[in-house]
Amino acid sequence: MGYKVAVVGATGNVGREMLNILEELEFPVDEMHAVASRKSKGVEVSWGDRTIKCEDIELFDFSKVDLVLMSAGGDASRLWSEKIGKAGPIVIDNSSAFRMDPDVPLIVPEVNPDAIKLATKKNIIANPNCSTAQLVVALKPLHDAAKIKRAVVSTYQSVSGAGKAGMDELWNQTKAIYGLGDTPRSS
Repeated sequence: MGYKVAVVGATGNVGREMLNILEELEFPVDEMHAVASRKSKGVEVSWGDRTIKCEDIELFDFSKVDLVLMSAGGDASRLWSEKIGKAGPIVIDNSSAFRMDPDVPLIVPEVNPDAIKLATKKNIIANPNCSTAQLVVALKPLHDAAKIKRAVVSTYQSVSGAGKAGMDELWNQTKAIYGLGDTPRSS
């Protein structure tokens, strides 16, 4: 038996990648829903060997799913995650909106999977940003063995944080540097 899953923000880079990873991991999904803003209603996204059409977040009945992967940005998460959680499903929020909320566990499955039991207040799970998640996975066994007291870390965030527009701009600039086109100016 599989889960009924909705990916909110399915037309964005991260939402599309979530769909790809769920398929790659053969996550047990009986029903998949792509959900996005009204302007993306009907946009097709890939799910395995199929395409599914995006549904409007404002009209979607979240009570019919078990799990919602939320990747539509902090503003959308603040607006929708608690409403979705009250409808019944567990929301795994990929934004920074709930990372400091004392009623929402901050979970990295390889580090603190038991914290999922703390998600009952709002039915929301937060995850740390990408660099932190990777770091704590590496640090956890070291901490277990030697009790790390402090780590000093510098990160240089990827352009992907700017979404599709940022990635497109980088691609166009890269092409221009290698003589494959003009350098467009960003606004």
